[in-house]
Amino acid sequence: MLNTTLSNTERMLTEIDYFRLSKLDKLSYPIELEDGLDAAEVVDSAEIPDDVVTMNSLFVIADDTTGHRTQLRLCYPGNAAPAQGNISVLSPAGASMLGLRCGAIASWRSLQGEVRFARIVELLFQPEAAGDYSL
Repeated sequence: MLNTTLSNTERMLTEIDYFRLSKLDKLSYPIELEDGLDAAEVVDSAEIPDDVVTMNSLFVIADDTTGHRTQLRLCYPGNAAPAQGNISVLSPAGASMLGLRCGAIASWRSLQGEVRFARIVELLFQPEAAGDYSL
């Protein structure tokens, strides 16, 4: 089992992500997103560290139970395609990963009510690190 001391308590969001997410229908927010937005440090897009999961980031997680690695892209609901690894920020899993740094552990409740854990193991692409502040 993974050490949960790096759980989803320390979050950092870009101003752009925070603004866009605050414009989404709050009735569809999972608790993980609501809590994450309330607790996050909001910074200018140019100041976000390059190891933080932001919107449209491509990253790898390792499942706590199985160790299985999965590549995901965190996206807005209209671009979600879970079978292709495009996970919505409005899903409990996606919301729990937003704003976390590599090495941190995301936790969320599955549709079956089970608490799940996954470590962010690698960030393959972050728009801000690539100089794109508009995605």
